[in-house]
Amino acid sequence: MAAPGESLSCEDFSMFQETLKIMRTIDDRIVHRLNTTVPTASFRGKVDARQTCEELYESLKKAHESRDGAIKTCIAQALTTVNHLREERAKDTDNLTLIKQLRKEQTKLKLMQSELSVEEVVNDRSLKVFQERCRAHYSPPKAQ
Repeated sequence: MAAPGESLSCEDFSMFQETLKIMRTIDDRIVHRLNTTVPTASFRGKVDARQTCEELYESLKKAHESRDGAIKTCIAQALTTVNHLREERAKDTDNLTLIKQLRKEQTKLKLMQSELSVEEVVNDRSLKVFQERCRAHYSPPKAQ
């Protein structure tokens, strides 16, 4: 989820990346969060590790779904813009400004699409760390 009051801007790629960076905070801090919330053997009786791991898993899942949806929404918007510019270019093949704008939008689209790959790596890393620390306490439901 984005930080409070934060929404993903699809127009400016640098703002798009900055917002994703903020949205990935939970993944960036997963090791610290696991270390501070999942009890070691000596503190096992004082904290419900199963509930803690389940809550963390739900937070991760929600963050991953939110980012995935936001990235895909921006990709769809960029694709619509690229298709519109292609149609315009077909009508006016000599318009240099239009050609430059089309190239710029195509580049932005490719960069946004590459963020899906980055997202996959981030998600896999977080889930691997989660699994290593919480497997004894909580097993998430299998993905359908």
